[in-house]
Amino acid sequence: MKAFDIQPVDTSLKTTIQEKIDNLNKPKGSLGRLEELAMQVCLIQQTLEPSLAHPCHLLLGGDHGIEREGVSVSPREVTWQQMINFTRGGGGVNMFCRQHCFKLRVVDVGVDYDLSNVPGIINRKVAYGTKNFLYESAMSEEEFDKAIQVGVDLVDDCCAEGCRVLSIGEMGIANTSPSSIWMHLFGNIPLEECIGAGAGLNNDGIRHKYKVLSISLERCPSDIKHQTSAIIRYFGGFEMVAAIGAMQRAAEQHLIILVDGFIMTACAVAAIRLYPAVQDYMIFTHCGDESGHKRMLDIVGAKPLLHLGLRLGEGTGALCAFPIVDSAVRMMNEMNNFDNAKITKYF
Repeated sequence: MKAFDIQPVDTSLKTTIQEKIDNLNKPKGSLGRLEELAMQVCLIQQTLEPSLAHPCHLLLGGDHGIEREGVSVSPREVTWQQMINFTRGGGGVNMFCRQHCFKLRVVDVGVDYDLSNVPGIINRKVAYGTKNFLYESAMSEEEFDKAIQVGVDLVDDCCAEGCRVLSIGEMGIANTSPSSIWMHLFGNIPLEECIGAGAGLNNDGIRHKYKVLSISLERCPSDIKHQTSAIIRYFGGFEMVAAIGAMQRAAEQHLIILVDGFIMTACAVAAIRLYPAVQDYMIFTHCGDESGHKRMLDIVGAKPLLHLGLRLGEGTGALCAFPIVDSAVRMMNEMNNFDNAKITKYF
């Protein structure tokens, strides 16, 4: 397994940053969460003049063997169909990337379809979908390492373009199932509280999903359940493992990481379990409508920026929240202070 050198953010500038925030021409603390975000971004970048230059969005696609057990209302072909749709600009992720000027990279990490000749899709396929974890590990150690490296390489490509802020999304039918199992094992939360409707299961579908995941956990070798990397490998998807690799590399490179919804929060929790300092670089952008998302955010004490009832995935919630982060950065760079504005500082 690849090792990363991820350091906690250096807090030596904290007092100086706070002084600048408090001297902006506003009542002390009056911009609330924007001030907290400004502090976090300044500490990540070690500057009083932060930048959100060249924002990039990774859209990672992969299929899941567990889909064969009927745990999703959507059939697996929707994964590759949507991947092609993204190249034509027709997805929610496309709209938000255009709106907020993010460079979108659509990446096949493990889709169960040959997309190698589709213009606009980056081919980083590890395999044609994972194996079915009801019966065996979703991926081998070699496949796990390859998926991690995909995420690393993609972040390096973004950094070469001057990227300072990264968001990550996913496309993978049935990926709420591994996310629910990670939530159960990493958060010590009863499995039934971790399972929701996904793309639209009814109550019978949710009960069936719970039964399948329960049996999968019973069959999983007991030693697997006590090792973070083994849990990730046994139940995860290639797009999810690539996202973890991307998060780890982004933290190593001191990028701002915008964390999206239920699946990406599961990936964030997994990344934090492996390297706790990764969390210093993460902004949790929203609490979605998928059952259990708030509980998963609570595992790492995250405070999401938005509550809009979103559950689309693709990284759309992270993109929606970007203007709030942008406002925090503009506050630091564009707002006047009391001295320059010749306003009496009254506190």
